[in-house]
Amino acid sequence: MRIAVTGATGFVGGAVCQAARARGWEVHGFGRRRVPGIGHWDVDCGVLAAPPEVDAVVHAAAAVTDWGSPARVWNTNVDGTRNVALSFRGKRFVHISTASVYDPAVPTVAAVESRAPVTRYLNAYAASKASAEVLLSRWPHTIILRPHAVYGPGDPTLLPRVLGAIRGPHLFVVGDGSALHSLTFLGNLVSAILLACLPDAPAGTYNIADAEPISLNSALESLISERKLPVRVRHLPIDVSWAAAGFLESAHAFLRIGQSPRLTRYAISHLAYERTLDLTAARQRLGYRPTPTSFAGAATW
Repeated sequence: MRIAVTGATGFVGGAVCQAARARGWEVHGFGRRRVPGIGHWDVDCGVLAAPPEVDAVVHAAAAVTDWGSPARVWNTNVDGTRNVALSFRGKRFVHISTASVYDPAVPTVAAVESRAPVTRYLNAYAASKASAEVLLSRWPHTIILRPHAVYGPGDPTLLPRVLGAIRGPHLFVVGDGSALHSLTFLGNLVSAILLACLPDAPAGTYNIADAEPISLNSALESLISERKLPVRVRHLPIDVSWAAAGFLESAHAFLRIGQSPRLTRYAISHLAYERTLDLTAARQRLGYRPTPTSFAGAATW
């Protein structure tokens, strides 16, 4: 099996390269950063001049942020996706999307794939990933995977966000913590990606997550215990937090502060409300067999 992987210097792409090579696959990795053994390719800038001959391409390169320049996010997530598809025209295309393409204004309850994309989003990241899905719907041999809240060794997003909410002996979260979430362990996502690369994997869109949903409180308590953090979870009211996030976003935009506010409406919408996914399609059509949510080993992440 021969595959190309974009975003190979990143969290998901790097894990895909490692797992594929462990299976004996031939892997051609590409990344924006210059790293030995990885081809340099900024997908924003155009098509690849001399793409290798492969059986499938895994597109994991993306601008993953709930803040920052909308133009840059759009350029990477939409134009970059188009460039990768054009570079590997006619090949099986495995695109790593996100559950952020579901409606942020209402809880996501056992969502099936047909419920997205929608027409309203809270930031450029979600809107651009939805547009990339629409773009790829016109390309044959495409599999779109929608994970939610990917975590695991090397996590650059979810774990830092949680740790960043710690103030002294308290970990502050919005809502009462009872909302259920379909989290996605990195190992589960990688296994789904490799299944999607196989020639008999049916094209289509698939939700990807751990075996069963877990409440936010349970997930945080497990993480706190594993990392032996001397903190207690404290809950903030949703309405007040939503208003505060809107104010912070406006202030950061007016003052042209590049750094993300500590609290955003996007983050609130994805933590305070239920975000659960129906995995039936992935289980039945891809043969996906996810493991339960676990933070075992998180002390070293």
